[in-house]
Amino acid sequence: MAGRIPQQFIDDLLARIDIVDVIDAYVPLKKAGKNHQACCPFHDEKTPSFTVSQQKQFYHCFGCGANGTAISFLMEYLHMGFVEAIEDLASRAGLEIPHEVTQASTSNSHTTELYELMELVTQFYSRQLRQHPEVNKAIDYLKNRGISGEIAKEYELGFAPPGWDSLMNELGRSKEASKRLASIGAVIENDRGSYYDRFRDRITFPIRDQRGRAIGMGGRVLDDSKPKYLNSPETPIFHKGRELYGLYQARKVLKDTDCIFVVEGYMDVIALAQYGIRNVVASLGTAATPEHIEKLFRLTDKIVFCFDGDEAGKKAAWRALENSLPLLRDGKQVYFMFLPEGEDPDSFVRDKGKESFLNEEMQIPLSQLLFASLREGVDLNTPEGRALLVEKSLPHLFKIPANTFQDLLIEELGKITQYDISLIKAELSNRTGKDNGKLVFRRPTSKDKGIDKIRWLVRSLLHQPSLANEIETIENLAVFASPGIVFLTELIEFIKQRPNVVLGSILENWRNTKFEKRLNELAAEEEFFNEIGVTSEEFSDTVRRLIDANIREFEIFKMKKSPSELTEEEKTHYRNMQKSAETP
Repeated sequence: MAGRIPQQFIDDLLARIDIVDVIDAYVPLKKAGKNHQACCPFHDEKTPSFTVSQQKQFYHCFGCGANGTAISFLMEYLHMGFVEAIEDLASRAGLEIPHEVTQASTSNSHTTELYELMELVTQFYSRQLRQHPEVNKAIDYLKNRGISGEIAKEYELGFAPPGWDSLMNELGRSKEASKRLASIGAVIENDRGSYYDRFRDRITFPIRDQRGRAIGMGGRVLDDSKPKYLNSPETPIFHKGRELYGLYQARKVLKDTDCIFVVEGYMDVIALAQYGIRNVVASLGTAATPEHIEKLFRLTDKIVFCFDGDEAGKKAAWRALENSLPLLRDGKQVYFMFLPEGEDPDSFVRDKGKESFLNEEMQIPLSQLLFASLREGVDLNTPEGRALLVEKSLPHLFKIPANTFQDLLIEELGKITQYDISLIKAELSNRTGKDNGKLVFRRPTSKDKGIDKIRWLVRSLLHQPSLANEIETIENLAVFASPGIVFLTELIEFIKQRPNVVLGSILENWRNTKFEKRLNELAAEEEFFNEIGVTSEEFSDTVRRLIDANIREFEIFKMKKSPSELTEEEKTHYRNMQKSAETP
């Protein structure tokens, strides 16, 4: 039985495979100094910002933020699964993949079964739209909404018949089969342990992920009963905060468009597709999350959120705006459309037509919505009001990466408030640790906090793993139990056991852990993507100062006259330090 692929094999595989050869087979690369470059395959651009480091076996796009190893590239570009990507690279290197028989293999097999079962559910409801005796009311509903057979087929619309057991009679004939259907949310278990269909007397909308796998289902009633829309619940294969309805279909047309529209409902996506607007997705009954927005920015530089013009639509727009701010790298744009009250995209496009919906004059830029919302109730005719607007704006400017867009927003805020932009930048710098909106890379000093030293040490190790060899023993570090130091010692130990390890292997070792995202962020920062030139003396000295700082903190705790002088947080921290210090 196939099991978990050993980490040592992945390390060896990445050592044999050249990421430049892998990527160049799909995206022609050109030499640019020590690295290779190309126009990014994950978003449209005219000037190359996609950089591949042969030395570090790592790629990064400074435009859209895509980054990773050769494994990541195959997963993102060819939509392979992790195991598929490993198998592809292993075949190139002529290696046979060993497997560890673990519980994980059972889990992976189970997940595959759930995808296959969801596919069967999708096919069942699709057949009912063609064959069920009571399907005429569903067909009449779709015709009245102007939905053609072609669009219904493309989006795989189906019909969940009335009654409690249509799906159960087809796929849930045993107790085990019923449990599996419940695990993907297709049926519901009642208090007596019996099962019944979740979707009944509804049009069904299969939800597919970017790889085309059926992961969930949506359903809409044929009349005015409630709830109007019903979604699959959270399951092992479906997480509504990460998935977008229609993205699988929208990907097929993105090369011909410059943006993606985000609407609220399934029928909005279907209706717009009927009018030839295919670059549309819908959030699944939830506000647009950072995961949604990040996923869309991988595919386009411009997102247009389309909401109803009522109060609920304004609140949804504001949540989308807040979640977009940290992702607004240079070149990324967010706009908002507010439709007239009582209208939704479906009704609007039927009444006004395609060209009206696509009219860019209806689109409000994020910057305009941001300042318009913040200045509500603020009297800009007084110094107090202008100061209040600056104060309200700073937390939002804080979230935006230091780039041209942030600079322009600061300039705009200065015009609105008649406030010196250098003072706004200074205040922002004080709050964010930035200097004039630009990240500053410097060696830690003795005045730096321990967390800054740890971050700098981790960055240094990612790009110059050989620095770990300067640490003769990690015992002096290991006695301190802070999460950052624990991770730093694990990283040092990992590298020391693999003298020739490269950045790519380090990142793969922490794939699917809580550290994965942060490590990729540190690895991809432009200042560190190229050689950062840390000397062994600088590195060793910073480690020594980190140890000294923790020892001083330990001694300060010991000098407290009584436990009553400590907060509960300090007591816990002190106990952890004491316990660690006593460990041989």
